[in-house]
Amino acid sequence: MTSIEPCREYETLRQIWLRSVTATHRFLQKEDLDFYYGRMLQEYLPNVEPYAIRNKCGNLCAFIGLGKDMIEMLFVHPDAMGQGYGSALLRFATEEKGLTKVDVNEQNIRALDFYRKHGFSVAGRSDTDGEGRPYPILHLELTASI
Repeated sequence: MTSIEPCREYETLRQIWLRSVTATHRFLQKEDLDFYYGRMLQEYLPNVEPYAIRNKCGNLCAFIGLGKDMIEMLFVHPDAMGQGYGSALLRFATEEKGLTKVDVNEQNIRALDFYRKHGFSVAGRSDTDGEGRPYPILHLELTASI
């Protein structure tokens, strides 16, 4: 597996985000997907510390966005899911950066299972997402090492 690197290739990251969300967030309405997509370049990505990882061919395939106190986002291109890229990025965030909190959409069972497998548990819940949209958020905290 290649190394994790700081990454400011925002358009490439946005495309990874889009492919990942399209594959995993089937609960989103098209207008919501368009809403978030439109904010990725100007609002979301510039406000996190993005790190990415490349596949064996050298192409960016997954990224994580780190905030001051928590993991703000982690997305893996569908072609790269299940190959350890998300786990590597999560270990980087927790072990190298010391971050122990992440939010996940309640309807995204795959992501919830992923974080639970890595020692996170539910510490709270919000009825809406950070934009006030009707997508409940689970607030997770790292409680165990694997």
